[in-house]
Amino acid sequence: MKNFLLFAFVLMVDLIKNCYSINNEQIIENCKSINFFKQKVDNFNYDSNQQNFFQHRYIIYDKYFKGKGSPIMFCTGYEADIVDLCHENFFAWQLSEKLGALVVFAEHRYFGESLPFGNQSHTYPYHNYLNLDQVLKDYANIIKFIKSNVNNAENSPVIAFGGSYGGILAAYMRYKYPNIVRGALAASAPIYLTAGLAPSTLFFQDVTNDFDKESGCVPLVRKAFDAMENAAKQGDYKLLSAKFKLCNPISDAAGYKHLLLWMRNAFTIMAMVDYPYPASFLGDLPAWPVKYACQQLVNDTAKGVDILTSFKNLAGILYNDTSSCFDIYEQFIECADPTSCGLGNDAKSWDYQACTELNTVQETNGVTDMFPVISYNEELREEYCLKTWGVKVRKEWPSIQFWGKHIKTATNIVFSNGLLDPWHNGGPLTNLSDSLVAVLIEDGAHHLDLRGSDPNDPQSVKVARYMEIEQIIKWIEEAKNEPCDKF
Repeated sequence: MKNFLLFAFVLMVDLIKNCYSINNEQIIENCKSINFFKQKVDNFNYDSNQQNFFQHRYIIYDKYFKGKGSPIMFCTGYEADIVDLCHENFFAWQLSEKLGALVVFAEHRYFGESLPFGNQSHTYPYHNYLNLDQVLKDYANIIKFIKSNVNNAENSPVIAFGGSYGGILAAYMRYKYPNIVRGALAASAPIYLTAGLAPSTLFFQDVTNDFDKESGCVPLVRKAFDAMENAAKQGDYKLLSAKFKLCNPISDAAGYKHLLLWMRNAFTIMAMVDYPYPASFLGDLPAWPVKYACQQLVNDTAKGVDILTSFKNLAGILYNDTSSCFDIYEQFIECADPTSCGLGNDAKSWDYQACTELNTVQETNGVTDMFPVISYNEELREEYCLKTWGVKVRKEWPSIQFWGKHIKTATNIVFSNGLLDPWHNGGPLTNLSDSLVAVLIEDGAHHLDLRGSDPNDPQSVKVARYMEIEQIIKWIEEAKNEPCDKF
């Protein structure tokens, strides 16, 4: 016990002092080495005459791997391209160097370029193979393949890493395949919220709480939304189009609603990515974007800039393209997930999942949050999903399939949450057992801990990483003391 605690402490000191050779440039280069695994489209079809396969992308890096007994850091792909996943998990790269680990990144089926049916993947009936059971079995297949084909990896303990949806999947891998995954670091993983077990106003209330930390900010945001509402009630869409410099002027209530959603999304992303340094995750944003946005809004209005122009300037912090106007339909897509589906084909896949197995029914009411009333409930979700995808929502299924809040029979999972992250109240915030550990990061936004050490990191994330390292080393040491064919 004392030995691995000492090792964890030494390793954390090394990370804080930047005592590692890997850097951003090397990671970018490493992330170009993409491999392909012949994956079954349907992992649960045993009819040999009906087997179809697709090229499943993954990245593997073995420079640091010390062989027999050394761990495998397996990063569970989320709703994005594998290259983005590879870039964002700097912590896994750093740990792999220090622990002599093999590092693996697996792309999520139907995202990036792992499309089972190519351009038809998002059409009926081909989208039916996008579900969590298939995804988790994909990852299990890749892990088994790697352990069978990389020298001395057969008995290596596997640690699953993931942030946000990837964190949910990391936890689910430990639930579903504890014989394959020794432990999981589930960062910013709102497993309760996505199972439909959180109040529908929770997320946007926490977005508001982030901005409310900055003096004078929330009252001005409310004032700006009130000004938009007044213009819309008068049918003055021309004024709104001009004030927000829209490329395609709005002319009706539907266009106005999209403008509101686009504006709300700016606050959502800045709250999620409230990092202590400039970052390009989900958009090119400055350090501490919530503070930056609030100070700009307060300063603009203090200088006499009208409230709607000031509001437009705030949105420009996120939507900072170089054009002379904002294309709100290109920059935001309305979908089944009101917290954002992203853009492009990946948005289609996420939209489908938000209609089937991931419940993100969240809304704004203007009372517990700073936003206008934009209702979104199960009835509206059902209507949208049936019309868009031809699927019938099964509201209770996520909490049955993956246990809801009854997860105490699971083991070896760290649930980390930054208290600046508007998702944090959607997951476990206290220890549920000796091996289901909650790590809270007071000054952390969305999975800040997975981004790796940075000179600007707050002390709270340094402490969090030490606690995570402590658990990971414990899992690895436990594996070494068990029969080598168990994991």
